[in-house]
Amino acid sequence: MAAAMLSLGGFWLGTRAASVAEVRVVVTDHSGQPWVEVKQGDTLWAIADALSEGHDAGEMAERIKRLNGLPDSLIRPGTRLYVPADTAAR
Repeated sequence: MAAAMLSLGGFWLGTRAASVAEVRVVVTDHSGQPWVEVKQGDTLWAIADALSEGHDAGEMAERIKRLNGLPDSLIRPGTRLYVPADTAAR
């Protein structure tokens, strides 16, 4: 029971951190492919949600995963995460 409560508490904290993700798109000089740097507390879902601007964040998350060759949604702080080119103006 205690392990279940700890797991649920961790999940809740993770969703709270996702709601405050700050995303700043940077365009590289060599390929022109826009990217964001993953910050502490960022989640793929929060980044996708910020970039989708009210559209389907799940679809945006899948596009980001495919673009970066991610097998799952796990991302690490300091990682350069390439985003679809049509998000560069946002």
